[in-house]
Amino acid sequence: MEFGAFRSLDNFSLDVARGEICALLGPNGAGKSTTLKILAGLLASTAGTVTIDGRNPRDAKHLLGVMPENLGLFDDLTIEEHLLLTCDIYGAPRERIRQLLRVLSIEKGKNTPASECSHGMRKKTSFAMALLPNPRILLLDEPFEAVDPVSARLMFDVLRDAAKRGVAILLTSHMLSIVERLADRVALLREGKLVHCGPLDDASLEQKYFELVEAPLTETLEWFGSSES
Repeated sequence: MEFGAFRSLDNFSLDVARGEICALLGPNGAGKSTTLKILAGLLASTAGTVTIDGRNPRDAKHLLGVMPENLGLFDDLTIEEHLLLTCDIYGAPRERIRQLLRVLSIEKGKNTPASECSHGMRKKTSFAMALLPNPRILLLDEPFEAVDPVSARLMFDVLRDAAKRGVAILLTSHMLSIVERLADRVALLREGKLVHCGPLDDASLEQKYFELVEAPLTETLEWFGSSES
């Protein structure tokens, strides 16, 4: 994938099977969000082939549930209005809304405009919108970022249950501890290139990430905490 002279993805190949949770990991700018946008049909790849259930992404939109990087919310709409709008767009039964609000613990704030919601509430609203059409494939960009531990556990359980029912899930995350427990397979990106893809082995995810993607900073602030002003 190229943007002028800049190549966002280079020699990238990945497949996700039904019932699998695959986590796409890497630093900011590695190409994670670009990958999801291509799969969602929001960007056209400049080379290579992209298929979803054997179809072009634009022809497979009815199979997808997408939680984008910008969350896709309108400031003036309430949480419930976002879900009603999603039902209207996808023809999903409105009866699903009440349970979604309850399961994701956003029922009390359902009449709150998105502009007045916390970032965590906005994340869960976007997550609910992705689930509402009952998709066969979920594309989730940083679903656990800025979400409290209880909500993260709820979302974790929803995704695990969805995978058991045959939903294919591709998500990005910087939350290595959650990914380590949730994902069946991890794909590590560095500067647009896939440097590792496979199930977690005996090495911890953090160890593998620091070894293959980016090493942790080791320089210390020698002056911080000292008696010097």
